[in-house]
Amino acid sequence: MSTATRVPADPTSSHRAIENLIARYAELVDDGDFAGLGILLADATFTGSGEPVSGRDAIEKMFQDTLIVYADGTPRTQHVTTNVAVEVDEQAGTAVSRSYVTVLQALPDLPLQPIAGGRYHDRFERSGGQWRFVERRVRINLVGDVSRHLRQAAAQR
Repeated sequence: MSTATRVPADPTSSHRAIENLIARYAELVDDGDFAGLGILLADATFTGSGEPVSGRDAIEKMFQDTLIVYADGTPRTQHVTTNVAVEVDEQAGTAVSRSYVTVLQALPDLPLQPIAGGRYHDRFERSGGQWRFVERRVRINLVGDVSRHLRQAAAQR
């Protein structure tokens, strides 16, 4: 019997744990804690605008290479995650979620504004009684001024 099926089914607890993982991702990005993101997504594949990236070190490096970090150690953003829908299969120890993301940014020369909007599609699994990401797919549908957020956009400025 796998670890996933031995854990008592508690849908409320599972939903909350998964929502906490989703919230933790936003906190880590906004804090500029790319090592923390590597740990959070260590067992996951992350797919954004580039090739899929897997594993702790590769994910940490991808964020370091992609996002601009300012003197305060952060990208000066707030990731707002809404419309979170979670579906849990307690017996299998798996879950999926989908949510919206709106990225806000403000700098001394950039008034507070939304710079991007899109969707997250996530997969999770329970291992050793703990939920973890196994996949995060980011689809950005709306793009504003990301020239102070993304290194590639800044280089084109």
